[in-house]
Amino acid sequence: MQILVLGSGGREHALVWKLAAHPDTTVFVAPGNGGTELEGAKQVDIRADDVPGIVSFAKKNRIDLVVPGPELPLTLGVTDALKKAGIACFGPDSYAAKLEGSKSFAKEIMQRAKVPTAACRIVQNLDEARSWVKKMGAPLVVKADGLAAGKGVVVARTEDEALKAVSIMLGDHAFGDAGSTVLLEECLVGEEVSLLCFCDGKNAVPLPSAQDHKAAYDGDSGPNTGGMGAYSPAPVLPESAVKATVEATVLPVLRVLAEDGHPFVGVLYAGLMMTSDGPKVLEYNVRFGDPECQPLLMRLESDLAEVMQACIDGRLNATLVRSTEKTALGVVIAKEGYPGSYEKGALIRGIEKAEEDPSIKVFHSGTKRAADGTLLSTGGRILCVTALADSLALAQEKAYAACGKIEIDGSFYRKDIGDKGLTRKRS
Repeated sequence: MQILVLGSGGREHALVWKLAAHPDTTVFVAPGNGGTELEGAKQVDIRADDVPGIVSFAKKNRIDLVVPGPELPLTLGVTDALKKAGIACFGPDSYAAKLEGSKSFAKEIMQRAKVPTAACRIVQNLDEARSWVKKMGAPLVVKADGLAAGKGVVVARTEDEALKAVSIMLGDHAFGDAGSTVLLEECLVGEEVSLLCFCDGKNAVPLPSAQDHKAAYDGDSGPNTGGMGAYSPAPVLPESAVKATVEATVLPVLRVLAEDGHPFVGVLYAGLMMTSDGPKVLEYNVRFGDPECQPLLMRLESDLAEVMQACIDGRLNATLVRSTEKTALGVVIAKEGYPGSYEKGALIRGIEKAEEDPSIKVFHSGTKRAADGTLLSTGGRILCVTALADSLALAQEKAYAACGKIEIDGSFYRKDIGDKGLTRKRS
């Protein structure tokens, strides 16, 4: 089997690692990173958003399955283009991918599907936005409509913060076209959790719950990032509540998209707020989350390629998706300055020491291998140090012990990944 993974982050390293375990499989990755090549994957010098280049390579190399990691190639229509070429792709078409590509589109689908979510106003004019901020008051969530690398969301605690956010998005055009439309949402109160489901257009089979940590610093302080760590399962969404949550937040969306003639195939990720009124959808992603993918795939016992093919073929069922009862926890090591500007080229040491513990896997997020064999940083998020253990407390202990063995000048990581789960377990 010939598989092509698209992307270059920690999620893609985890996908390559899991797919390479499939017998008689050759894995290519475009463009990959310093970690994916360690898994024996063949690095391909093609950007993940180069749809014509991806199709050409897939045809020439007789690729059986393409697995997009990030959302951008999906919103650009890589699945549509590959389908025309007769090549299977694990991901939704460009219409369904707008669930992530356009928050206003996602709101429209949620309303049609009667999915519980926050009340919202959609604005495109700065004066109108300012007027609605004053009418709605604070706290308020301000969201850029399009893709903004996980950074186009501001939780404004005061009206002044909300006014500043809409001014940056609609006045300064900080996110370009992605911020030309802005959503003003009520601020939901509760604890966030991630629910990812494999989907075949009609059926949805959930993975265990997970919890991401978006803020840069301990105590959920600092700016939003792409994610500073995650663990699974998340006690705030116990296994006993997963089925009902899927029925309320995922299956209705699948039905609406199927009615529109665009059945959703791939991973549908529901970002949820667990409120006093039950789970409400904050957003949808149309691919694995990063860093949720890393602990989730550490727990997955099924053959990932087989599950993906079942989704594409429309024969997904719950027996295909099996995860260990153990807990997995991943801590992201980032470069000082992230999510703002940061320096590249920091020397990375100690991964081999960290992985001497067989329960540890270090996934590379932003790394490259230099000509002399040394490993250097290339991204704001550098590594995701992930542990698998019998309990959340032990997984946390192991992950942080492994982080302590890794040396990267000018790096930092949160020290509280998993604390919310431990607090909830104690209470």
